[in-house]
Amino acid sequence: MNVGVCKVRIRLPENHSLKGKRGVVKSLTARLKNKFNISVAEIDDQDLWQIATIGICCVSNDQNHTNEMLSKAVNFISTSEFDVELLDYETEIIPV
Repeated sequence: MNVGVCKVRIRLPENHSLKGKRGVVKSLTARLKNKFNISVAEIDDQDLWQIATIGICCVSNDQNHTNEMLSKAVNFISTSEFDVELLDYETEIIPV
């Protein structure tokens, strides 16, 4: 079994309130969960208007599949119709 985790930092340049940020992040995390069947949550920077850190987790028997799912999720974030800018991401796959 392999557990893949990914930490993604995004910037919301057109956002001007925590309420607006919450709406974008909730919508983005819901789409990621539905499209890729992965666990997603906002994990840091809750008090900042224009920065969000999202944690993504995927569990699979195949390491390549785990890596592929995380890569697709990051690609979805960077090319989504949401007005977000991908700042940085870190991926780690842990064999259990």
